[in-house]
Amino acid sequence: MTLMLTILIITILLFIWGKFTPDIVALISMLSLFFFGILNLEETLSGFSNPTVIMIAALFIIGEGLSQTGWTALAGEKFIKLAGKSSTKLLLITTFGSGLLSGFVSNTGTVATLLPVTISSAWSIGTLPSKLLMPVAFGSNTGGLLTLTGTPPNIIVNNTMIESGMEGFSFFEFGLIGLPLLILALLYFKFVGHRLLPDNKTNNKPVDISSTLHKWIEAYKVDNDYYRLRVRSVSPLLNTKLGEWEFEEKYNVSILRIKRRFPKVLKPKEAFIEFPENDTEFMYHDILTVKGDTKDINAIMIKFRLGLLPLEPMADEMRNNLINQEVGMSEIIVTPKSLMLGQKLRIGQFFKREGVQLMAVSRNNKPLTDREITVKAGDAYLIRGIWSDIERLKSHHENLVIVGSPEGMAKTVTNLTFKSYIALFALILMVVLLVFNLVPGAIAALLSAGIVLVSGCVPITKAYKGISWVSVVMIAAMIPMGVALQKTGTAELLANGLVDTLGSIGPVALLAGVFILTTSFSQVINNSATAVLMAPIVILAANTLEISAAPFMIAVAISASTAFLTPVGTTTNAMVITAGGYKFLDYLKVGAPLLILFLITTLLLVPVIWPF
Repeated sequence: MTLMLTILIITILLFIWGKFTPDIVALISMLSLFFFGILNLEETLSGFSNPTVIMIAALFIIGEGLSQTGWTALAGEKFIKLAGKSSTKLLLITTFGSGLLSGFVSNTGTVATLLPVTISSAWSIGTLPSKLLMPVAFGSNTGGLLTLTGTPPNIIVNNTMIESGMEGFSFFEFGLIGLPLLILALLYFKFVGHRLLPDNKTNNKPVDISSTLHKWIEAYKVDNDYYRLRVRSVSPLLNTKLGEWEFEEKYNVSILRIKRRFPKVLKPKEAFIEFPENDTEFMYHDILTVKGDTKDINAIMIKFRLGLLPLEPMADEMRNNLINQEVGMSEIIVTPKSLMLGQKLRIGQFFKREGVQLMAVSRNNKPLTDREITVKAGDAYLIRGIWSDIERLKSHHENLVIVGSPEGMAKTVTNLTFKSYIALFALILMVVLLVFNLVPGAIAALLSAGIVLVSGCVPITKAYKGISWVSVVMIAAMIPMGVALQKTGTAELLANGLVDTLGSIGPVALLAGVFILTTSFSQVINNSATAVLMAPIVILAANTLEISAAPFMIAVAISASTAFLTPVGTTTNAMVITAGGYKFLDYLKVGAPLLILFLITTLLLVPVIWPF
């Protein structure tokens, strides 16, 4: 037992020191438990097969699916619109949204979903993610107290009550204390907490697509030769194929995209022909996005009896009609070492062979309109293509530099596609499975993550990149700590001593002791394990004193969800540590005052709502 306490203290000190990353500290702690003989091999590695760890990894994939398909960017826009330029308003919106959502979705699922939204929103209004992410994590922990299924400790204390022959809690009964605590958390962050949050600079700033598009318009003058034309009923193009007319060769006009006028009668993926090919057939009322000089456009309008449609402002036109989660634009620059230097190329045909469209060419910050050019170092090309094709172009031609991050820009697109609704369906399916307890949580998350992957919402390579492996490894390596505390009897000895001491003073003192001990354990071990450990001890103490167990069990549920002092006490804290650039002491500084407020509120309200 002494050895167990020594390892626990050293682990906490290493977390506070911050010399090593949290996952390394957790692994050191886990291995120490094995080498000193406290845990056997199976117990030592139990965290890596724990359903919670698997569920967390799956939830990151689901969150990446929502991000890749436009939902997080769209939610970010709504958050920003509601918040205006106020970082305080944004903090309150994200914290309340996190708390409300976690009443019905797992806390980890809530944070995984809101993590990219919060990061994007923070940068957009000129604040830092570290000013928002910890409140989101704390809000999700608190919001889990709104419903019976909001967080595992609620279910554990309820089942313990029923197994002991007592009446359990109703589905929304936890909300009688959960809602006041969530409001208290909002007031704390509004008036005090936001001052304590650190200003940690991180490198996760998303691409600002609006400023990027305006820069391209200015540099390449792309607003001078783009038009939208409609195929009329009298057009000779009707029911013919694109390759029959040789638009580029004969008329110097490029057809970039075709929008079908009546997409409802077609399959969703056929509503837009993003990259028309020679065998693409023209249909009645097709809307063509074309590129060419004004005189050439006028010539084809007359010859083919096409109607001219108004364009949106060019930045909006590009963002709404030429870019989506699958198709994007990027700027490519030729380096001085490129093998392309000195070659004469019909530049449009060159990029067409690479599977992308040439939108514009610039040299020395001046647009080029020549169809054939001699390539020089510094030449810049604005191209459009499938995001993965743009990335692949860089690997095929090592001395072409892609400016910016196509992958990052894809996440900023807010117009939704068919895959967007598949990703949303996957999330809703997980929520339904969890709310009605149809399958275990890990299975629900894996099933939804599988839908996201199989449907192509997120390529497998990007899905693995989207998982925060530091958080996953740290949680898996810390779970054995909870096993060791219980196995050595350390936790039970401490709990019994505190209960015996305070129980003789009175029920309120015992309630305070239960809260303090439970929250102390929850800072370093899983909140479910904490609840499992404390629930039977609290039941026994209440029965011994011949008072109702309900207020003490509620206190266990509350305090098991108040792991505000460390990044390892709950998975949600661990999930934001890297993205927020937080240190161990940041949690202590911000979380300690909130924990004290929760303790005082619990002691005041719980005996009133659930009398002794």
